[in-house]
Amino acid sequence: MKKLCYKTLEETGYDGYLLKDAPERILQFGEGNFLRAFVDYFVDVMNEKCGFNSKVVLVQPIEGGERIREFINEQEGLYTLFLRGNEDGRKVNDKRVISSVSRCLNPYSEYETYMECARNPELRFIACNTTEAGIQYDASCRFEDRPAASYPGKLTQFLYARFKAFGKEKGKGFAVLSCELIDDNGKELEKCVLKYARQWNLGDDFVNWIKEENIFCSTLVDRIVTGYPRNEAAEICEELGYEDNVIDTGEVFGFWVIEGPQSLKEELPFEKAGLPVLITDNHKPYKQRKVRILNGAHTSMVLGAYLAGQDIVRDCMKDDVIRGFMNQAIYQEIIPTLTLPEEELLDFAKAVTDRFDNPFIDHALLSISLNSTSKWKARVMPSLKGYVEKFDALPECLTASLAFYIAFYRGVRLDENGFAGLRDGKEYPISDDKSILEFYDAHKKEDAQTLTKAVLSNTAFWGEDLTQIPGLEQAVAEDLNIIEEKGAYELMKGVIK
Repeated sequence: MKKLCYKTLEETGYDGYLLKDAPERILQFGEGNFLRAFVDYFVDVMNEKCGFNSKVVLVQPIEGGERIREFINEQEGLYTLFLRGNEDGRKVNDKRVISSVSRCLNPYSEYETYMECARNPELRFIACNTTEAGIQYDASCRFEDRPAASYPGKLTQFLYARFKAFGKEKGKGFAVLSCELIDDNGKELEKCVLKYARQWNLGDDFVNWIKEENIFCSTLVDRIVTGYPRNEAAEICEELGYEDNVIDTGEVFGFWVIEGPQSLKEELPFEKAGLPVLITDNHKPYKQRKVRILNGAHTSMVLGAYLAGQDIVRDCMKDDVIRGFMNQAIYQEIIPTLTLPEEELLDFAKAVTDRFDNPFIDHALLSISLNSTSKWKARVMPSLKGYVEKFDALPECLTASLAFYIAFYRGVRLDENGFAGLRDGKEYPISDDKSILEFYDAHKKEDAQTLTKAVLSNTAFWGEDLTQIPGLEQAVAEDLNIIEEKGAYELMKGVIK
């Protein structure tokens, strides 16, 4: 079977959109599945719908991963993307050959080639997703390193090369689109770059150029990307009629919020292309919406659902009680605490249900359960407190979610293999910080009332004493008693209206 390339597609009679020759206007730090199913997909659609006429050159942000780079380059930057899931209850499996990528570079073995991109006058945008750990300042990085070990260090070297080539021309800086999953990702990246510029004594003119000629955009990204379909790849390639070693898969839903000046709307015609990308002066309300509705629904539901006998999210959506519990939490307890227009919140909530019911993703509840202490604090606690403040009453589902959390963490054994809980007589892993697991191990034999008080008053967990919320301690203890006497499913039944 022939490998995917432009000639192969021509021979197979592929009639989709393909862009062969265009200037490299986007540099992308990250060659992984997420960016290729997100940023590069959006660029590909803009190329087709709006004549954006831009190629993306990929850069490996860390050393290694040579096979991926080789596959991408062997395939002339082409790869097949499948976006799969539910839309309005309809099963969707859309295929698209992405042609927006030109090549993939390794800055460790191709440093000069990589730096030559900085001298490309048509380059305008930089996209990045170097994981949460990527945007960190490492004082050990030196300007002479080829390249610097940290991503912000690499970017500073690249920006300095740009400054040396075009520093006296207006409009030759970059719009940097940071996609890492940290708060204020663009602003944090800019802080690191400015630290390196000063540490390396690159001059006030360069520092001023960074601030005045470049835009560091904080962004919110939202799409589940499942990546290379290892178990299906051979069958898919047989159907496609060509060998594709970098097939990518993700969910149909996608949403990108970019915090930046309105002038970017002219430069990046997402809206004209009909893409779900919003350029705004404040991305935080949209991040709050995602964290509180999507992530909050996960965290408030999955621990109870697991204790009730479920294992994957999709199956939870087929159970009227569990689905009813989740919907009540979203529509009656979470959405009333948010500030965006109600229509936007309801549309997003509807999409969440479709996403959870995705027939192509086996999203394990135990995977979502990792580090549930910090997740409950970030995703559910603000909604619970907001509801209490607004209605002077406890939200029943979110209160029950705290009882589910405690019941799930009521383990039976802590040893060198970790902390284990029991469901129907079988052990399951409880994964969190060591100090949290040790706390629950020390309190595992306490009755519901005593355990609840110990958990809610633990300020190291929540940053405050939750027993000070009127009625919460007693309500959670009563819910915990129901779980232990009748089961998590019965508590859900009793809560939903």
